[in-house]
Amino acid sequence: MKNQKGFTLIEMMIVLLVISVLLIITVPNIARHSSNINAKGCEGYMKMVEAQVQAYKIDNNNYKTPSFSELVLGGYLKSAEPECPDGTLIDITDEGVVKVNVTETTSTGE
Repeated sequence: MKNQKGFTLIEMMIVLLVISVLLIITVPNIARHSSNINAKGCEGYMKMVEAQVQAYKIDNNNYKTPSFSELVLGGYLKSAEPECPDGTLIDITDEGVVKVNVTETTSTGE
């Protein structure tokens, strides 16, 4: 029985301690940066919708700015919901620029 190989209980406890310390350090950093991650995701989504508006105009030889439902019917967007993945409401201006819908966000108290 003297030549048995394996980890001792102490060694396993040390490994668990190291993993726990790493988790304690990383989880608050991820939580702190989640709002920044959501903002970047919303910016990216708005740019993608703007690009789809331009593609719609080019494909249809039309200078009229489409609505979200027209973009969905044309196959340019998957969802007609005018909001970012984080819930921020957006709107397409007459010029085809996608912006945050200010009238909706101020009425909800955000």
